[in-house]
Amino acid sequence: MTNGDGISSLWRKEDWWAVWLGLGIIVCALLFFLAGSTLGPLAVSPPRDWTASSQVVTHFADQWVWYVVLYAVFAMIFTVSTKVMGYEPKQYLPGFTVIYVASVLILVVSQSEFFHTYSLEAPLVALILGLLVGNFARLPQWLDASLRTEYYIKTGIVLLGATLPLTLIVSAGPIAFLQATIVSICTWLAIFFAATRLFGLDKRFGAVLGAGGAVCGVSASIAVGGAVKAGKEHVAISISIVSIWALVMIFVLPLASNALGLHPGVAGAWIGTSEFADAAGYAAAQTIASNSGTEAPIQTFTLMKVIGRDIWIGIWAFVLSIVAVAMWERGGNSGGEALGIGVVWARFPKFVIGFFLASVIMSIVVATSSADYATEIQPQLITPIKTLRTWTFVFTFLCIGLTTRFRELAKFGMPPFWAFTLGVAINVPLGYLLSTIVFSEYWMAVP
Repeated sequence: MTNGDGISSLWRKEDWWAVWLGLGIIVCALLFFLAGSTLGPLAVSPPRDWTASSQVVTHFADQWVWYVVLYAVFAMIFTVSTKVMGYEPKQYLPGFTVIYVASVLILVVSQSEFFHTYSLEAPLVALILGLLVGNFARLPQWLDASLRTEYYIKTGIVLLGATLPLTLIVSAGPIAFLQATIVSICTWLAIFFAATRLFGLDKRFGAVLGAGGAVCGVSASIAVGGAVKAGKEHVAISISIVSIWALVMIFVLPLASNALGLHPGVAGAWIGTSEFADAAGYAAAQTIASNSGTEAPIQTFTLMKVIGRDIWIGIWAFVLSIVAVAMWERGGNSGGEALGIGVVWARFPKFVIGFFLASVIMSIVVATSSADYATEIQPQLITPIKTLRTWTFVFTFLCIGLTTRFRELAKFGMPPFWAFTLGVAINVPLGYLLSTIVFSEYWMAVP
């Protein structure tokens, strides 16, 4: 079997490879820690808040070998896994080399004191650079195979699970799911009815647009598009519109949160409720975290986006596949995907499983270890994982920028855009209301 629910999907799908890679890094970090060592040297990063170029030169003179080793490790894992998924090494490796070198430069620049002063974190710098290059330069075709945006972000999210305690997921997870349920249903209904009733778009197209805004932009658009048998152009347009609004919200939500003086945890929950893509939401939450000096925005964002909203992908795909067959397709489901609980599993974002496992593993380690958290566990075990997570997010945002073409987005016409925008007009205020008033005490309680 080679479909999404077959055994071969364990090694031929990005979702599962993100799980294996993320958990593999965590297990390696744990083994080093238990042996009295640390993965820290491999998780290399430019000096933070540097003010003179001599500091950077000295750093690379001392650490250049580890940058080469880190490149070799990333290149080997990504090249082998993409080979299994159908990409030739000669297609992937040259492009990844360019991405890695660019990421090193991005991290150097973003770690400067000047960039920190203006909250220009590495993922955001990567996005800006990618947009400039992608829209004002002609990229070689051989670079395409390495622009694996979804693979990089899913791996980063699995690593993110290692920094989010299981107790926090258990306590705030139900609230995140409830808030996500309210927002998801309201946003989807708004976009769907605007698309089909106001602008006369096809119902399948409306369903894809709605899922892109209500759940998780790219993944949800693809999953629901396949479930309702939407046209490829419908999925492409939905992803493009999601990308536009996701980019806008990277800047708008942090600025609005700061202007309104929101608690960092509350701001993160609002971002998790009202951002339209995991990667974009992380960048916005990282901006709040940098300004506040706490990981609370990243944790509440993750609770809302990954635990609350992303797990709706399978549910929406299952429900809408039934609706499509029963109400939108006159020819029945001939040759289509069989309906049943298997649809939910096939469309369920598997990297969420990796995220939960990472949280469980790390929570058990912290709870059972006799080592001091602040002086041993945090610097020797958690910090290297965070640094490697940052690398994957820089890869992600650089790829997002390089693959976003504003001139192509203009070809799709305005009705789909306006239908989605109506959903934005409902989603953002509703997310603000739920995060700052209805469930604010839960989000402010996140440490």
